[in-house]
Amino acid sequence: MKPFENEPVLELRRRDNRDRLLAALAELDTHLPIRIADEGFESTDPGAPSRVVAIAPRGTEEDGRAAVGAATEAFPGWRDTPVQERAEAMVRTAAWMRERRLELAALQVRECAKPWAEADADVCEAIDFLEYYAREALRLAPGPELMQVPGERNRMAYAPRGIAVVIAPWNFPLAIPTGMTAAALVTGNTAVLKPAEQAPASGWMLLQALLAGGVPGGAINLVTGFGDVGAALVRDPRVHTIAFTGSSAVGLEIVRAAGETPPEQGHVKRVVAEMGGKNCVIVDADADLDEAVPAIVKSAFGYAGQKCSAADRVLVHERIAAALEERLSGAISSLVVGQAESFATDVPPVIEREAQERVRDYAADLESPGRLIAPQDDAPADGWFCPPALAVDPPAGAHVVRDEIFGPLVTLERVPSVDAAVQAVEASPFALTAGLFSRDPATVERVSRRLPVGNLYVNRHITGAMVGRQPFGGNRRSGIGSKAGGPDYLLQFVEPRVVTENTMRHGLVVE
Repeated sequence: MKPFENEPVLELRRRDNRDRLLAALAELDTHLPIRIADEGFESTDPGAPSRVVAIAPRGTEEDGRAAVGAATEAFPGWRDTPVQERAEAMVRTAAWMRERRLELAALQVRECAKPWAEADADVCEAIDFLEYYAREALRLAPGPELMQVPGERNRMAYAPRGIAVVIAPWNFPLAIPTGMTAAALVTGNTAVLKPAEQAPASGWMLLQALLAGGVPGGAINLVTGFGDVGAALVRDPRVHTIAFTGSSAVGLEIVRAAGETPPEQGHVKRVVAEMGGKNCVIVDADADLDEAVPAIVKSAFGYAGQKCSAADRVLVHERIAAALEERLSGAISSLVVGQAESFATDVPPVIEREAQERVRDYAADLESPGRLIAPQDDAPADGWFCPPALAVDPPAGAHVVRDEIFGPLVTLERVPSVDAAVQAVEASPFALTAGLFSRDPATVERVSRRLPVGNLYVNRHITGAMVGRQPFGGNRRSGIGSKAGGPDYLLQFVEPRVVTENTMRHGLVVE
């Protein structure tokens, strides 16, 4: 295979690309709802909740057990499939997605209200995961070199762990489940994919892509539904690895459940989890506000702040706090709140009514102190819209400062120094992403050493990690395991085995 390269995103400034995407959306609309089942639960368009996007089966614990059973039965055959063939299956899956990228992006616009640029980038990231992990599996296959001494031969190889359960989020409905599932499959595990209940059609399309790529049925299984079936999959004693992306509350519950080892379970489950974040952008007194303001706006309000890496807090040196507040206020007032399908939209709706109510409750708590800056709410009446907002100098210890909001609301907090900002980040249980704006190399070096976050971005926005370039994942309560899209990720789905052979034979082999 040729060296890995990131899949290029579409240039949306070109009219022909915009027209092609709108045509794909119009074509998709003629086929809605997508019927994964004749009856079950519905996924709906967050910008027009009366529009049903998909009807999917509501999986039960029995369905989960059956899927794990199918994966168990298929495991020996897939395990023994040469790694070259497994890698080629991932590459063929990527090609299938590449041919249908417009359709797949359009589905995200409808099912999850992702704006076009975000939806297209999500498809590209899914392709990247498939291509990158295919190459990584081939790199790992020979095993690492070990010390050799006279009379002894040592070799090490990686074997698949067994059955992997993938529990995926809705905010990256194709990229993240593709990455977790591809990592499990390419290393020889079989998998059960449980997509988020808000995005069953995106999970269904991933299943179709993998089957078209040559992954046999049984090696990949899909169970759609809600948290009860996900919990049943986690508890199943036949499962070896659980790959999860989602909230800290659910992730910690998975860790607790996976830690139970009943007598009939002959192994200890491994959990790979990307969880929540309370991500801070630190702005030093010497920062270039021409860089900082658009980067903060992009980080905080892109996809309505519904990324685990999104900016929640801005910690700004008190000397420039007033200037930054003024400029951020102006930038926020210019943002367009609207439907995801419009190329003019900056802030789309949030995913569901519960999310809208949560964000509005946080904002309401800040209105009485008079420190909430938000443009006039001129969002469409239909849909789960929240206007972007900036909370200036919220009370110390307020929920808006501590909690992961997952919406278009960011706080602006004055600090006397960069070191004080670093202390605020260190005090948080979360350590996913952070940003730093400073012109001083010594400050950059000092902050880089101290911050516990998994990904630190300097003088740029803090979202949009690229496979192979910025391996992504958090520390502390933000994650367990190695970084997605990086050289260590596949090691979580395998177990190392070492064979040591005495080569000092005596006599002849009798045939």
